[in-house]
Formats: sequence, C-alpha cells, structure tokens
Amino acid sequence: MYTATEKQLESFNKDHENLKKQLDLGKEILWLTKDECIEAGPTVDETLDLIKGTMIAHGKNEYEMPAKIGIHPYEDVFFHAMPAYVPGDLACGCKWIECYPRNPKEYNLPQTTGLQIMNDIVTGVPVAVMDCTWLTAMRTPAVTSLAAAALHPHAKTFGMFGCGVQGTYHVRFIVHALKELEKIYIYDKFPENMDRLIETLKDEVNVPIVKASTPEEVVKNCEVLSSATFIVREPMKLAKKEWIRPGQTILPCDLNTFWDPQIPLTADKYIVDSIDEHKLFESMGYFPDGLPKIHTQTGEVLAGLAEGRTSEDEIIVCSNIGISTNDMAMGKAILDNALKKGLGTKMKL
Repeated sequence: MYTATEKQLESFNKDHENLKKQLDLGKEILWLTKDECIEAGPTVDETLDLIKGTMIAHGKNEYEMPAKIGIHPYEDVFFHAMPAYVPGDLACGCKWIECYPRNPKEYNLPQTTGLQIMNDIVTGVPVAVMDCTWLTAMRTPAVTSLAAAALHPHAKTFGMFGCGVQGTYHVRFIVHALKELEKIYIYDKFPENMDRLIETLKDEVNVPIVKASTPEEVVKNCEVLSSATFIVREPMKLAKKEWIRPGQTILPCDLNTFWDPQIPLTADKYIVDSIDEHKLFESMGYFPDGLPKIHTQTGEVLAGLAEGRTSEDEIIVCSNIGISTNDMAMGKAILDNALKKGLGTKMKL
C-alpha cells in the first residue's frame, strides 16, 4: 500500500473541492461517451508525456495496483478488472474491459469494449463512468513507443504485426518517439487491414510504410519490432527464433502469442511492464515454456533506476501487456478536460 505525502494529500483536497464545484458528489456522476473522451482526451504528444510520468511513478513504486484479474467464458476471450491508484496523477478508479476477437467477423461488433470508473480520492465516491477503449488504444502504444525510445533511440526501421486499432495507433505513436525512423514495415494476415492502416495515417505519418508479404520479411528488415494481435495461452510461433538477429528490440503487447517463446527465453534482457502481472499470467498457463528471467520493469528503465540496452548486440524483449496505472492517469486527464469543456452527461446515482 502506498502512503501519500503531505503535499499529495493537499492536492487530493484541492481536487476534491474542484469536483464539488462541478458535480453533486455522491448523488451524480459524469457519463462520457467514446466520442466525448476523444474530444476531451490528450493528444499523442500529451499522452506520451503523461504516460512517461506515470510509468516513472510505477518504476519508483509510487502507486497501488493489484495484478489484473479476469474471467474467461471462452478459451479465446477474456474480461479484465483493472483497478489502480496513482497519487501523482490524482487518479483512482477501475477499468473493466474485454477482448472478443470473433466479434468483428461474427457479430459486426468491436473486438474490444469496456468501461472505466473514476473515483474521488478524498471521499471514494464515483465521479465518472466513461468508455475506455479509446484511452486503451492511446496508452498502449505510448508505452511501446517510450520503451522503444529508451532501448533503441536511433532505430531507422520499425515493424508492426497486427494492423487493427492497436497496430494503427502504434504506427501513429512510434514516429513521435523514434525521431530517426526511415521506414516502417507492417504485416497483417488480412491485407485489407494493412490498406486501412495506410489510408488512415496517410496525412499524419510521413515515414514510408511498407506492406510486407510475410512475417519473416518484417523481422529481417527491422531493428525495432512490436506486435498487437490477441492473447492466447498456446504460442502461435508466427515469428521464428531463427529470424532474430543481434541488436534487435522486440516489444510485444500480446505476451507470447505471436513470437516463438524461445525468443524471450534466450534474449539478453527480458523487461516487463509489471512483474506481478506477468507472474499472474504464468500461473494461468500463458507461458507454457516457462516465464523468462525478468531483468527489470519498463518503468524502472524510464526512471533511470535500471539499465536498458548496454550493448549494440543485445537482443532485448520488452513485454508490455498493459497496466491500469496508465489507464487511470488517462481517465483523470479526460475527466478534467471534459469538465473544463462542459462535455458529458450528468446522471443521478
């Protein structure tokens, strides 16, 4: 449990008084739709700054966050409950999110949907309920991009596996973090997803984007690689160990789904966003070949408390599966901006 400092306690009270001016605390909440979250939310650069601060706080243990728990009605789906308290961001709440990969094809519904509750730290009462898919789409590539900049700042090539919402946002974000990029390779088993990504980002990303025909083409042409597909217990091994070369940085958002599990097991450094969460996933069978030896956490690297890359020849795998401290920081920023702009619908409790 984290104990707030006197200065933080003062900030809690100031934030509480501000919320009281905007809402009838304990009797009403602010409801924010996805479109309202987007309108109120931080930009790409603002998100990078916000998430960097929150990741550093995580690295310094200035937070409270249990490992995400979940339920699994079917083998290929999950629901996650993700509470967190981040005093430095005046953020406290819980995200409830699911992933149903079958939804788009079978039901014409999004793969991922969910809601996030934000609470007043001083009284604990709920103050907002909001869509959490957009903030998830923003905070996930922010962590990947920050890790890439810390571990491989001079990379000239980046490869992205999976060209859905997360893949698109990763390409959008990575050009803000890796300033020397010259080419981006993308791969998705559905060509229309690659076309959609390129069309979506054509006016925003100036780096050439190459549609690869195979995963091997991406791996063999890129210094930094990321994957945002889906999460299953049994690794699909679509990216082979024999394709990997010294000096590459691999940043999966999908555990071992896409990668041969021997890659992280034999990497020079295996870094994770949360040790607790990776151990929890290990206990649920998501690392059938064993959890690799963890070097440190991403936030500790960003905080300068642990070494990242120390040699050009190191193979580094940095697994970031999503931590709720970042969700709460994003949610608080969205809430504050929404109140300033008069967005959302006040609803009685």
